[in-house]
Amino acid sequence: MDYKSFPETPGVYIMKDGARRVLYVGKAGNLRRRVSSYFERPHDARIATLVGKIKKIECQKTDTVLEALILEAELIKKYLPPFNVREKDDKSFLYVEITIEKFPRVLLVRRKDNADGMRFGPFVSASNVRVALNILRRIFPWSTHDPSRLGKYSRPCLDYEIGLCPGTCIGAMSRTDYVKNISRLKLFFEGKKRQVIASLKKGMTIASKQLDFERAEKMRRQIFALQHIKDTALISESDADFSSPSHVQSPIFRIEGYDISDISGDSAVGSMVVFSARDGENFQPDKDEYRKFRIQTISQPNDVGMLAEVLMRRFKNSWTLPNLILIDGGLSQMNAARRALFRAGLKIPVIGIAKGAERKRNDIIGTVPKGVLEAVLIRVRDEAHRFAIGYHKALRRRKFLEKI
Repeated sequence: MDYKSFPETPGVYIMKDGARRVLYVGKAGNLRRRVSSYFERPHDARIATLVGKIKKIECQKTDTVLEALILEAELIKKYLPPFNVREKDDKSFLYVEITIEKFPRVLLVRRKDNADGMRFGPFVSASNVRVALNILRRIFPWSTHDPSRLGKYSRPCLDYEIGLCPGTCIGAMSRTDYVKNISRLKLFFEGKKRQVIASLKKGMTIASKQLDFERAEKMRRQIFALQHIKDTALISESDADFSSPSHVQSPIFRIEGYDISDISGDSAVGSMVVFSARDGENFQPDKDEYRKFRIQTISQPNDVGMLAEVLMRRFKNSWTLPNLILIDGGLSQMNAARRALFRAGLKIPVIGIAKGAERKRNDIIGTVPKGVLEAVLIRVRDEAHRFAIGYHKALRRRKFLEKI
């Protein structure tokens, strides 16, 4: 097993026993480092048993970890390796389903659900496949709307404004073009990226000859995105898969705090701050993870709508998911957060702090997770407020100077 000669690139590794039966399939951001880790440090009993049976390891390179994730799922489905599939079934695994509706949707489903369309998987990690879908929807936008309401909306949805919905909500995309887009997504899930790029190049050439430069430019951007997939969030996840609990650091508990700052809708901004700790103790701000949002879709005073925009934009990104969301506000803000999470297909606890007059009251709304102190929540709330106010003032200052 000359695994030390494996490439330091993304890909999939296939572990086999002496009878060449597949024992385990895994993915990695760095094949050599990931496979070496099985043999160069002690592990728990399950991994030790696996390592004792391995006689041969093969690897398949991929351009990206995203493609390794898809290939891993394909190989697990093909071989049903005993160290991947537990209890001889895959009911706990997730599948990506593309529906057979007039404007197909892309859903994340369990195996036990009835299949109404084409399915890809199984995917072992829920967080990994959600990150993958977030990446792919930026390249191949798809609709999440109720099929019965398509084309009946009075204005485009927020997803359309940020490039994730192709405009089915307002009838901005024909069914023919939509189905072509979904067909390319299917090909990508089948591991046929080169075929997708070839199809887009052909389409771009045809659009240019027809002087449809807007369509040609859209396809050019898709080609570029496919050739430069940004999947750094998946890289960190991939090397954590199947690790030994006794040799992995304690899990990090991540709290994200949100606040909105504006004056009568002017220079409106949102803030996201992050506090993290291991085992829920000694929470500290993680300032490298802070994010600022300049409100794009609302110009009138509407903190609830602005918060919804911020959260929708946040969950379209492939950033690390939080264990808890803290909102500076009451029930209306919390409900906006829950709706945003539902649309993103996520289940994350939400806590609100109603501040009251002059920020002197701290009424906590929601169930506080065990081990998280009220004082920590107040720190997160205050930091989100400080960060939002600072950004808001900076924008107002900039606008003032531009008028001078």
